[in-house]
Amino acid sequence: MQALFDAVNAICGKIQIVSDLFWEFPTNLDWYASIPILGNFSLAILLLLGSGLFFTFRLRFVQVRQFRYGLKLLSGKNRACTGISSLTAFLLSTAMRVGPGNILGVTGAISIGGPGALFWMWISAFFGMAVAFVEATLSQIFKEKKGDEYVGGMPYYGRRILKGMAWVGVALSVLYIVYAFLCFPAQGFNTISAVGAIASLVTGREIPTNSALYWIAFAALILFTAVVSFGGIKKVTKVTDLMVPVMAVIYVVTVIVLVLVNITNLPWFFGTVFSQAFRPEAVFGGAFGVALVQGIKRGLMSNEAGQGTITMPAAAADTKHPCDQGCVQALGVFLDTIVICTLTGFVVVMGQRWMTGDTEAWFALGKLDKFLTSAGAMAGGGFFANAVTLLISLCFGLFAFTCLLGFMSFTEICAKRISDNRVFISCIRVVCLLVISFGVITNISGMDLSALWNLSDFANILMVYCNLPLLYLGFRYVLRAWKHFEAKDGTRFTSEVVGIDVPTWDNRIECE
Repeated sequence: MQALFDAVNAICGKIQIVSDLFWEFPTNLDWYASIPILGNFSLAILLLLGSGLFFTFRLRFVQVRQFRYGLKLLSGKNRACTGISSLTAFLLSTAMRVGPGNILGVTGAISIGGPGALFWMWISAFFGMAVAFVEATLSQIFKEKKGDEYVGGMPYYGRRILKGMAWVGVALSVLYIVYAFLCFPAQGFNTISAVGAIASLVTGREIPTNSALYWIAFAALILFTAVVSFGGIKKVTKVTDLMVPVMAVIYVVTVIVLVLVNITNLPWFFGTVFSQAFRPEAVFGGAFGVALVQGIKRGLMSNEAGQGTITMPAAAADTKHPCDQGCVQALGVFLDTIVICTLTGFVVVMGQRWMTGDTEAWFALGKLDKFLTSAGAMAGGGFFANAVTLLISLCFGLFAFTCLLGFMSFTEICAKRISDNRVFISCIRVVCLLVISFGVITNISGMDLSALWNLSDFANILMVYCNLPLLYLGFRYVLRAWKHFEAKDGTRFTSEVVGIDVPTWDNRIECE
């Protein structure tokens, strides 16, 4: 078994080299790095920030002007005739956005780039809201009706934008499946880790990872994931409709209580974040580019704007206009990064453990341990600290589990884009469960597979490089839809409006 894990670690290490090249090019070239200011920006950062700026200005700050409208759509009682409602699609996408990255990613970004990385996460999120609007609107424009459901997303709009070439849809579907496979082990690992942490807190003793508890939790996780995800997207949404609001409320309330207990440190927090965004301390690398890159990279890992990975739930919604879901999905980025990631940043920075004499020991801890250590420092110890740690561990487990459900569901949608053959779909389901099991068994066996987490960086940037060109190519359709949306002249959205055949919208029937 150890030989297998060693081999996986070696493969992951090679992939990480490629991932770093994708993220760092051309800042790893001396002539480029020597250019003032510009030399701090890699091609990936320029693409992400540049796309956000471009879409924001072309759509005249849609994320600001339509913010209240998006909230209105979420709070309204819109019923879905086909597919799912805007709110259900929002919760399903939030199930994937609000994942362990909201804790691990933010903690890692601050650990490497300093508190200033949080500022750059805010910047990436603000402009990323416009990117999310574009990809969600595209998903709606080119969605397809299958039975009583809508399907769509990057593989679907990619095929239509590129002249209807079937191989494009297949290639993009395979790309997403590979992306999910790279992320599955970490989410399985995180879910079981949370179970162990909760059990240890409740019993007051450290529970070995190879104990019966872990194996029972493993069996329950695989069984429940299979039952839910094999039931299709509507069955998954029934679970996420319940779990997402619960985990979000628990996490938000817990951290807000911590912040209120430490309210006197709030001005210091904001002062530190803004000052460190441009002048990070030497302990964090002492370079402006370190804070910026970590903020953008972890912001992307958290809110996934521009990756195309949250486009499937956007397409599944039954809306009156494609831009409706664009406004809703932009709010998902706001909730994920501006709200939840900021709360995580509050804990890590205001806990001030990185400023104490045991700084080196703090850097040696795992990312979750760093966050829990900071939360414990803010809570002051005792029963309150234990309660806070318990609630955060519970949220962490729920974050990971809802991500698993989302990945399973959308992997199956992409697999059906390749083939509807039942044997093929069943094989994809089984492989998904096996990959999840690998991550869990890694935890239970106590093996060191830390390089596995680096795969997410590679998966994220690979999706970005494939999705962003499609957004630019399809932006003319988004603009036409946007102009029609803003006109509000009472006419229906049809093929004539967008300038390309969209039979799903031509044949759409309004709910009675």
